Amino acid sequence: MRVAAIDVGSNTVRLLVATLEDGSVEPVREERTAVGLAREIERTGRIPDEKIARAAEVARRYARDAAKLGAARIEVLVTAPARQGRNGSELVEAISAATRLPVRPLSAEEEGRLAFAGVVSTFPTPPASIAVVDVGGGSTQLVFGTAAEPVWFRTLDIGSLRLAQRHFVHDPPQSEELEALRANIERAFEGHASPLPRCAVATGGTARSLRRVVGRTLGPKELAKAESVLSSAPAADLAEKFGFPIWRGQTLLAGAFVLAEAQRRLGVPLVVARAGLREGAVLESLLEEQAA
Repeated sequence: MRVAAIDVGSNTVRLLVATLEDGSVEPVREERTAVGLAREIERTGRIPDEKIARAAEVARRYARDAAKLGAARIEVLVTAPARQGRNGSELVEAISAATRLPVRPLSAEEEGRLAFAGVVSTFPTPPASIAVVDVGGGSTQLVFGTAAEPVWFRTLDIGSLRLAQRHFVHDPPQSEELEALRANIERAFEGHASPLPRCAVATGGTARSLRRVVGRTLGPKELAKAESVLSSAPAADLAEKFGFPIWRGQTLLAGAFVLAEAQRRLGVPLVVARAGLREGAVLESLLEEQAA
């Protein structure tokens, strides 16, 4: 059985079509399109009409692709843009009209729970306790739990795209811009002390892109190296060198700073996950379809 998840986030719209094999989510098709919904949310608090139309069109195309691939169920999820944009409901309505599917705007807790489930599903034997850090374009989810379930959630209204817009004027950023960025992130983390885990995992686009820069393990040394590398060259040069889109080159440094602060507080290295929100969503759908 195949199911699909369309994830409408702050930076990108993504598609995952997958099946379940031996308890693990196995991708059949993965696609992504940069839309940048959060760019104007940071500046004006609203999503422009043309961005809403663009996101709806991409979602419509992905829904059609998923149906052609035989997906028995297609989940359409909207994350931070639906929560943070004053006209987030207009985005949800436009996507529903374009796809002719129900659209599920995720609360911060739901987003964290699905990301946690997707990460845990990749462990043959999950550790006794695990923390998951999901840095998106518009928000950051912190989740702590056991193999059985998540038990502690926090969401921070800081993400790689919003922070880069807020603090970066120069390319590459200047030292005073980086100092202001770090101070902003430290303030955002105040009062959000997670229980200390045996294992910590980073998921999301920031983490996957950082893997190209410094590898799969994100400890203090690796994250310090990432900050040094990413702050020393223009975004276009970084994109060419590491093979990610230029918009990722413009936002990755801000996301790296968020992961560095999370890692410092958790006290153990972060390991970059190969699964997250979308895998958690399709796993939930597959289990519900099998139980029906």
